[in-house]
This record gives sequence, C-alpha cells and structure tokens, in this order.
Amino acid sequence: MSDSIKLSSVTLDCPNAGALATFYADITGGKVTCLNDAWATVNSPGGRIEFQTAPEYTPPTWPDPTSSMQVHLDFYVDDLDAADSLVARARRRRPEAPKRHTVPTPRASGRSATQGRQRTRSR
Repeated sequence: MSDSIKLSSVTLDCPNAGALATFYADITGGKVTCLNDAWATVNSPGGRIEFQTAPEYTPPTWPDPTSSMQVHLDFYVDDLDAADSLVARARRRRPEAPKRHTVPTPRASGRSATQGRQRTRSR
C-alpha cells in the first residue's frame, strides 16, 4: 500500500467538452483520447485535462471582482511569441476557444503561459 497521492487530471466544466478539448489538444500537442457529448479527455505531454459538458454553464466574467475565478491553467512555453502564434491559429480554427488576455500580474484567471517572468492569461 502506498501513502502517496498523485494528481491524475483536472476537469473543467464547459458548454461543449469536445470543442474545448480539441482546442487544448491543438495548443499542447496532445491528443483527444475520449470524446462523447458529455465528456472529453486530452492526454498531452504535460498531463491530462478532462472536459465535462455542462449545459447550464455560465463562464465567470473577468476581470469582474464579483465573479469567481473558478480555475486557471498554467503552461510553460519555450518561446512566448511562438506560443502566442500557435494559440492564435488554434483560436481561428476553433471559434469557441477561450478569449485571450495578456496581463502583467498573476491575479487574472484563465489559461497561463510562462516564459521566464512573463505571463499571459486568457479566458
């Protein structure tokens, strides 16, 4: 018996699990390994992300301080400009993808890419 606990994955509620999973597979170099109307799984080199379709899902409004953050994802990138281009191309293919914001502080919610001390966030 082991006393260690290891994170298996993170699950995000969203309006369309397959669409959001495909977007994240595109930008992480991952693969959608499970896909149905209610659930999708992305296995990527950095780990696994699960997506659950929630028909009544209402995304938080950002940067509205009265709206909760709910969750954000952090990504390391080798080249911030190249990552920005990759995300922009993926968003053009997937209009339902998260909207992109760049902020100077870690207070924002959404996706995060870090190169050195620079941070980008999107919702």
